[in-house]
Amino acid sequence: MPSLSLALKPRLKQVGSDVSASIVVFLVALPLCLGVAMASDAPLFSGLLAGIVGGIVVGTISGSHTSVAGPAAGLVAVVATQIASLGSFEAFLLAVLIAGALQVALGVIRAGSIADFIPSSVIKGLLAAIGLILILKQIPHLFGHDSDPPGEMSYHQPDGSSTFSELTQIVSDLHWGAALVGIMSLGFLLLWNASARLRSSPVPAPLLVVLLAVAAGFVFEAINAGERWQIGPTHLVDVPVAHSLAGMRHLLRCPDLSQFTNPAVYSAGVILALVASLETLLNLEAVDKLDVYRRVSPPNRELIAQGIGNMTAGLIGALPVTSVIVRSSVNVSSGGKTKLATVLHGTLLLISITFFATWLNLIPLSALAGILIATGIKLASPKLFRQMWDRGLDMFLPFVTTIVMILMTDLLVGVSIGLAINIGFILWSNQKRPLRRVLEKRVGGEVLRIELANQVSFLSRLAISRALDEVPQQGHVMIDATRTDYIDPDVLALIMEYRDETAPARHIKVSTAGLKHHYEYHEDRVEFVDLSSRELQARMTPEQVLDILKAGNHRFVTGRPLIRDVPVARSHTKDGQHPLAVVFSGTSSRTPIEAIFDVGLGDISCVRSTAHWADEAALGSLEYAALRDCVKLIVVMGHSRNEAIEEALNRGQGSRSAQPVYAQYMERILRDVLGTASTDCIERWKSASVEEKQRCLDDVALAHVRTTIRHILQASNALRRRAEDGQLRIAGCMYNVETGVAQFDALK
Repeated sequence: MPSLSLALKPRLKQVGSDVSASIVVFLVALPLCLGVAMASDAPLFSGLLAGIVGGIVVGTISGSHTSVAGPAAGLVAVVATQIASLGSFEAFLLAVLIAGALQVALGVIRAGSIADFIPSSVIKGLLAAIGLILILKQIPHLFGHDSDPPGEMSYHQPDGSSTFSELTQIVSDLHWGAALVGIMSLGFLLLWNASARLRSSPVPAPLLVVLLAVAAGFVFEAINAGERWQIGPTHLVDVPVAHSLAGMRHLLRCPDLSQFTNPAVYSAGVILALVASLETLLNLEAVDKLDVYRRVSPPNRELIAQGIGNMTAGLIGALPVTSVIVRSSVNVSSGGKTKLATVLHGTLLLISITFFATWLNLIPLSALAGILIATGIKLASPKLFRQMWDRGLDMFLPFVTTIVMILMTDLLVGVSIGLAINIGFILWSNQKRPLRRVLEKRVGGEVLRIELANQVSFLSRLAISRALDEVPQQGHVMIDATRTDYIDPDVLALIMEYRDETAPARHIKVSTAGLKHHYEYHEDRVEFVDLSSRELQARMTPEQVLDILKAGNHRFVTGRPLIRDVPVARSHTKDGQHPLAVVFSGTSSRTPIEAIFDVGLGDISCVRSTAHWADEAALGSLEYAALRDCVKLIVVMGHSRNEAIEEALNRGQGSRSAQPVYAQYMERILRDVLGTASTDCIERWKSASVEEKQRCLDDVALAHVRTTIRHILQASNALRRRAEDGQLRIAGCMYNVETGVAQFDALK
């Protein structure tokens, strides 16, 4: 039982948090539903119904934990226009029904991924703009200027006045009682949010604000404070009274099904579906960023949920719904953790307009304005502007542009322009660095590789043309598009013209890579055989071969290996091989020789033995490579974290690993390796720390490489004579299994 009680506590705490958040969201949503309906020239009750549908229907189906749906100001202009053009609200409801069906279809075909292509700077600009609009639109109501019901971010009033021009009317229409309640409500919330102890309190601050505001209204009325202080009906919430569930019937409206043959209805449905879907996806992305748990909402499921919600809205006479950032942000900031808060807020709307409308009409609008302004301050905090500035102009400019354009126009236009600015920065960055030129020293000669950017627009055409013009006659250039996702058709035509016409006239060999992968009608070409031949082998010196291996290892470490035509190389090596070097290394699978030195088929040989123990078989293989294959370089390669050396040192201390008993040949190898270790290293091995053991391992590995080189020169007369004649060089290197660096200088 105690364990059950402990398990229930977090769950009960979460439910309590969701319940308190639902109350706050309900209190905020109530006047906003009315305001959107008023701004849309629709029946006021349709806005309340939309809030109920968004909370209960959409909230139940949605996969989002924190998003709250309802009537949105982003649709105000579209809704008002379509109601006017269709001629009746009932015909508009049919368009809403069609829009909902289209949204369900978009969710089924998984079109919700479009939100992933909206950059974070635009999303944050959207949040900040909505915060600023909240502040600007609620300032008049904060001071009692309530000539119009409070709309949710309605960018332009029906009479044509703007958000900013309304602010000038505050002074002439100031209501002292409402203003005092509003200012005290805002101050109370700001002080509450500034205290960490109060923020963690289970009591929601906005709920306290509403209760105190209602109490203040009673006080002003009780003391008969006068018209400028008493908060009358024009400064209070105004909810239509239904008295009962049965009484709601006369407030419901049904779609005009006779308009099914009207093409304008379908056009309106498509517009509503597209605008509502895009606004939902943008808001969903923004709300996920506010979620303290950073949960990711499934966008396709959200489209289906919104579609079913709008089909329901069209059938019962409600405004279209979308995910709404204001209510969602209030939900998060009030402690909402799951979609229980969303569903409960819709249920509270239903209950309140049915049974408690008279009580709700006692809430001052200025108190709700204070709640919304506090929310707006959180969304558009100065800290956010500083963060975006610190991230650079390419983040700050789209962010600010999105804000300004949303304030001046509407949400969709602002987001579109912010997105266009962001795309412009991408194009500009590619123009500044449209390509990367690398002169590669390959086995078969030097090749100039021109690596194209990820996005190659028409702005890159001039830079690519100049780079190709600078290729010397009889040179070799490779145009590398393997890391490119898009090439502008004009640039692609330039490359093809250069490869097929200009380059042959200048005796330039042109190879291409990556074009066939992105453009099937273009064939990739590799105009060289990048492998060792008998002629190349004959004219190379040991030092040149060593330089090739060093350059290859550098490419391996930096993650930029050469592009090779493996089928062609395989064809050229089927009748014989002419390696430039032979690498004598251990048997560790962590040392892939061809990859470490970035060489092709047949360029090097490899002889492996545990701890590169130079027994007769290994010496014979090295002599074969030097005398028969005519290699110019023998590389004895050790590596860090060598397990064979570690085993030898453990056995030198009398301890054995958990491996089976080794046979006589393995015992001999371990004794030989142990002989290269210093006495001091062996004595300190058992009590050494992990770091000291690692240094000791690497020291012994390096000493063993030197010992192996001396043994090869002493044991093989043939190899020693070729080394003395300058036809062969025996070099040692240490390979670091962590960094990938093969260091030849370590043995000097």
